[in-house]
Amino acid sequence: MLRRGFDRAERGLDLAFGPDWNPLAHLGPLGWLLFWIVTVTGVYLFIFFDTGVTAAYSSIEWISGDLWWHAGVARSLHRYASDLMVLIMFVHLIREFSKDRYRGTRWFSWFTGVPVIWFVYLSGITGYWLVWDQLAHYVALVSTELLDTLGIFGEPIARNFLSPSQLSDRFFTLMVFLHIAIPLLLLLLMWIHIQRISSARTKPPLGLGIITVAALVVGSLILPAMSQGPADLARVPQSLGLDWFLLSLFPVIESVPSGVIWGGVVIFTVGLAGMPWMPPKRQGRAAVVNLDHCNGCERCVADCPYNAITLEPRSDGAPFRFEVAVNADRCVACGICMGACPSSSPFRRSGDLVTGIDLPDHSLALLRAQVINAGEELKGAPGSGRVVTLACDHGAAGASAPGQVNVPCVAMVPPSLIDFIISRGIADGVAVSGCAERDCHNRFGKDWTDQRFARERDPYLRARVPRERVLTVWAGPTEARRAKSEVTAFATGLAELPAYENLRPIEAEEISEAREKAARRSAAE
Repeated sequence: MLRRGFDRAERGLDLAFGPDWNPLAHLGPLGWLLFWIVTVTGVYLFIFFDTGVTAAYSSIEWISGDLWWHAGVARSLHRYASDLMVLIMFVHLIREFSKDRYRGTRWFSWFTGVPVIWFVYLSGITGYWLVWDQLAHYVALVSTELLDTLGIFGEPIARNFLSPSQLSDRFFTLMVFLHIAIPLLLLLLMWIHIQRISSARTKPPLGLGIITVAALVVGSLILPAMSQGPADLARVPQSLGLDWFLLSLFPVIESVPSGVIWGGVVIFTVGLAGMPWMPPKRQGRAAVVNLDHCNGCERCVADCPYNAITLEPRSDGAPFRFEVAVNADRCVACGICMGACPSSSPFRRSGDLVTGIDLPDHSLALLRAQVINAGEELKGAPGSGRVVTLACDHGAAGASAPGQVNVPCVAMVPPSLIDFIISRGIADGVAVSGCAERDCHNRFGKDWTDQRFARERDPYLRARVPRERVLTVWAGPTEARRAKSEVTAFATGLAELPAYENLRPIEAEEISEAREKAARRSAAE
């Protein structure tokens, strides 16, 4: 339900922003952008900020009053970018959960994202202390009373906020230090968070970034962030305006026993961090390398979305410098590496069909046999508009249908297989039905497929393959009707095309041979 809900929401945003600028497809990069906005505006505000019991509030008022047109706008940007970062962080978390991109070998990004949540909150809370208005007094008092229940401090720290005589300027020096140190640790955690991702996106598209910054600036001018009166330690404020993004838990902390709060923090943290194993994901076996067919060309290394493939010194004495190695702990069995390998050719007939890098559970030999079977399921004579559909498991095509072959990712299909289907008369055309254009489940499947078909990325789709006989459909799980209508229209158009000149029909003997080889390999594996 969540997955389909997100897909429908993203379809609506596609209409407003276009697939390339869809905000829900760029939540991670937007989070990075907001972090840098908060950092830059924070550094700028520090120029005008003065530490001290009375000086802190006075300097903030000066910023918001006399310097409203630059430092005041920076203060509002700092506040609203922080709030938006919290919102985007949780939407990103729920979206990745809905798409099941947090278990199996993807556990690392999810697990390292959990401490990021707490450090974002700690950064925001310490920032509120520095303003030293009535809200800051409330935040400081509730926070320190909760910390005192741990019993780890020599003396209760909450008593520092019970009377003016207890508080010194050193407190604000400490707060400034914490408000600088915690974001630095947050940056380190964010960097760790993306380490297992190849070419991780940390910048949103330029247009989307400009829209985000412009919206924050407009919001800052219309509704500037203001203080809530100077802190008075001699009395407790009766009414406050809370920042519900960063301080929503504070009323709960006040009304619930501290043991329940700390227990909830532990349960939430451990439960969220342990979700990738509750239960663990069942996924295909990692890709395997056959050195007899590998020359270390690096194409699979460049195309892997998860840094699961590396180059290593040659170990078999072959006259090549390198070989590739697969890290099974990082491989998600998407098969994109198989589609990138130049030796992945279904035209070979001598010996078993083996490629340089292959999926044990979805090998090239098995894929060729499935394609041949799909062609035999099609009705009509050659030239009547018969279509073999190569469908992504995560796209709109869904369950298998006559003439359809489901794959973990359409980028695992080598372009030579498209040539094989058309030139051998298995079908009159091929429809490649992948994920939604805005967000490929395996990150680069859509990009690599488009570039290979456009002859911009190895391995190329051969020039002899007529592009009018190849359809690409990018559609999410709630766009099945559109995907089906595009394939139907494509089939109608194929029936009107002249006969394919390079047709070399596949022979019955070759069909039988392909099936036997695929069966032998599957049994051996």
